[in-house]
Parts: sequence; structure tokens; C-alpha cells
Amino acid sequence: MHRLAVLCLVFLFIALSQAQSQLPGWQAEVREIQIASTADQSLQPALTWSPTTVEARPLLVGLHTWSGDYRQAANGRVYAQWCMDQGWHFVYPNFRGPNSTPAAMGSDLAVQDVADAVAHLQKSERVDARRIYLIGVSGGGHMAMQMAGRHPEIWAGVSAWCGISDIAAWHTEHLKNGMPDNYARHIELALGGAPTGTLLAEAARRSPLTHLARAKGVPLDLNHGIHDGRLGSVPFRHSLLAFNQTAAAPLPVAEILAYYETQQRPTGWPAPEVDPLYGPKPVLFRQISGSTRVTLFEGGHEILYTPSLNWLALQQKGQPAVWTVAKPMPVGGAADTKSGL
Repeated sequence: MHRLAVLCLVFLFIALSQAQSQLPGWQAEVREIQIASTADQSLQPALTWSPTTVEARPLLVGLHTWSGDYRQAANGRVYAQWCMDQGWHFVYPNFRGPNSTPAAMGSDLAVQDVADAVAHLQKSERVDARRIYLIGVSGGGHMAMQMAGRHPEIWAGVSAWCGISDIAAWHTEHLKNGMPDNYARHIELALGGAPTGTLLAEAARRSPLTHLARAKGVPLDLNHGIHDGRLGSVPFRHSLLAFNQTAAAPLPVAEILAYYETQQRPTGWPAPEVDPLYGPKPVLFRQISGSTRVTLFEGGHEILYTPSLNWLALQQKGQPAVWTVAKPMPVGGAADTKSGL
């Protein structure tokens, strides 16, 4: 009896240890790794999962939101489940955590962390270099666009949802009676002050608008809910202005600003075709130029997983962007939409 009691205690300890080692909200198969930064030699955490296959498989890099870090499961769990279902590699880097420190918010260190995460998976697993994808919403959308411009050579496709494209403008949009709100304070903590004077250049360096012209050859899908900025924190004009950086025929800026203020599509802008992948959140405006597409949909500050992940699955490096998803695959792990900074 004594021996049986001891064995029960041992099994209980093992079970509790395994439960405690699992990250809250994540699949049990997802594991934490440490990746040595090639920028400052620090060890940076990330989450990962890989299939047990001998052939090279695609890699999906998922990005946490503005105030999150690599443990944030809200969107990451869906990305991981997609990879498990499709047999892709998955990595979810920290890129210096919440965007409220100098090392974060699109800094050189944060950019290098994402690039290092890709390189680490390429060394440790059999990754198909023609099919390395990037996805993010909100602060993750900001970083997705930043990485498209800073490292266009990596990506077969980048899907950015409700992303901040201009840090200085977003700071101004989050001043309340001249006083910074939570997100504006984050920006000031990261920059060392408000993005004015000498700090304006640093804000620009951390803004995708500064770098996106280098991403003209990258299949880039920009998406934004039309109510964001009112029912959400990032005005949808950020995605339209980002589109202009890679478009052969940019949208008139005055009409972009008027579209946001009135929420009425400007005269002369084409009405979109129906896209069934967007389901109950129909497309309200869509424009394609070269390898870039921008879509405004009936929604707020959110990502739609079915169109984003299925679109990425069709892209291949060195090939023209594919815009039509004929046979969408189901997305497991959560409802089709998720929001949050």
C-alpha cells in the first residue's frame, strides 16, 4: 500500500509538472525555444512547432499584437493550429515584447529578432525557402509591414491586418485634449519622448511607410475594417497609405483622408466584387497594384483567418501574387475573427 501511494504521488507530480510546463491557451505540442540574437547576442524566446517530415515544408511566422509578447495565444493559437493541420513549420517570436520599450516597436533589434527566428528554423528544420510566410494583426500588422520593407528577400507572402503604418501619426491620433493616452504613452516610452523634433526621424525609422517601397516585389495583402479608428484604435487610412508605398498608381491622399472622415467610398473608386471568404463581413473596397492588394471590409479592429491563411498558402517566392482562392481550406482553433492590440 505504501508503495502504491508513492507511485500515485510520483504520477501526480509528473502530471502537475507537465500541466505547469504547458503555456496557457496554447496547444500542448507547442514548445518554447531560445534564439540567440545576431544583433546583441542576447537569448530571445519564441514558440515553435514543426511537423515530423523529411521533405521541406512551408514556414509561417506569426506576430503578437502591440501590447502582447510571445506567450499571447489569442491569435497565435490559430496560426499554430493551421500549421499543425497543414504540416507547416511555425514560429512565434517575441521581437522584444510589448511596444513600450526602446528595444521594441519596430526597432532594429526587433526586426533582427524576426529575421533570426526564420534563420533558426531554417537551420534546425527542413524549411521550404520558397514558402516562408508572415502574418499579424494590429501591432502584429505594424511589424508585418515593417518586415516586408526591411527584409523583402525572406517572404513569399505577407498578410497584415489593421496595422499601424505611421508611428508619429498614430501618436497624434491618440492624444486626448493634448494628453497622450495609453498607446501614445507606449510610443513615448519606446522613443524616449513624443515623436517631434529630433525624435521624428526615429519614429519614421520604426514606421512601415519609410520602408515599404522596398517591398514592391513581395506579395503583400493589406486588410482593414472600415470601422477601425472609431470602433478600434487604428484608423483604416493607415492601410491605404501603406498601399501607396508599393502601388504603381497611388490612391489620392486627399481622397483617402476624405474616405476615412465620411466612410463613403470616393467617387471614381471601383466597387469591389464579392469575396465569399470574407463571409458576413463583406469587402467594401479593394485595389490591386502589382504584388500588393488592399482591402477594406465591413468590420473593425480584427483579423479574418480564412482569407488570410488561405491566401498565404497560394503564394510562392519568385512567382506573381495569386489573388483568387478557389478552394479554401478550413481554419481550426478559433472563430474566424479576432481583434485586440
